[in-house]
Amino acid sequence: MEQVSETFTVDLRRLNVLRELQRRGSLASTAAALHLTPSAVSQQLATLAREAGVPLTERDGRGVRLTGQARVLLAHADLIAAQLERARADLAAYGEGGRGAVTVGCFSSGILGLLPAALCALGDRLPHVRIDVVEAEPPDLFTALDGGQVDVAVAVDFAAAPPHTDRRYSRVDLFTDVLDVALPTGHRLAGRERVALRELATEAWIVGDARSCCGAVARSVCAAAGFTPDVRHAVNDWGALAALVEAGQGVALVPRLVRPLHAHRDLAVRPAEGEPPSRNVFVAVRTGAEGDPVLAAVREELRRAAAAVVGA
Repeated sequence: MEQVSETFTVDLRRLNVLRELQRRGSLASTAAALHLTPSAVSQQLATLAREAGVPLTERDGRGVRLTGQARVLLAHADLIAAQLERARADLAAYGEGGRGAVTVGCFSSGILGLLPAALCALGDRLPHVRIDVVEAEPPDLFTALDGGQVDVAVAVDFAAAPPHTDRRYSRVDLFTDVLDVALPTGHRLAGRERVALRELATEAWIVGDARSCCGAVARSVCAAAGFTPDVRHAVNDWGALAALVEAGQGVALVPRLVRPLHAHRDLAVRPAEGEPPSRNVFVAVRTGAEGDPVLAAVREELRRAAAAVVGA
């Protein structure tokens, strides 16, 4: 490998491949996230290493791991990406942010309970800005944010979400979404004002897929209560989940964000006893993009909608 040149240049697209490898941990996962083949990812990394003049990966069993030089380069890559976002935001601000298009990625219950109010307010505030919504959750949501397919990410903190310390994102916590217990109206505990989760340890449970935010959070809440739920039905659709509970097929945890959906159902929705189980909802943009006037307006209206949810 040649010595590092004082005038070396690197391709920003290849830097993004390296950033994704750091995040995903394997060539196969990186390739899948970027819609490339593992061979193409390896070629991109090899070319980047030649451009930088330093080794960026080394063999680790059947996979690869990042070298110390790669981690040095990645620290600069994060700063470069943030500066480019600031440049884009400055250009948007120069044009006063009155036109354009924004894509918001959000989890399903956030689309139901949070986005409608925010979108209505934004329609009045930014009438010439097109706002699209896609349903997505981490990690795919943040892969889309990294790649520019999504401009604003609304997500829940759980294992698949990026940590608070991730420098690639500028994030704002919106609110704490409390989870309540949903029971069939004929359930033995339906008459209680509050329900202790441990009393449901032997029940059949209806829970989202383990990879989804609500599925992961529900499982961790049950674990904290001292049991592993007997998941009879893995359901991510809130309407389907409510229908199954209503039919007596199990019990579930439902976020207060979905109250408009289960309000008309014949369900007994009760607070959990003790410290209520909850999840943190946040909004994130790419670091450097927080100065974009349109994205700033989107985040502001999301905060207002979140405040209304908390006050309801």
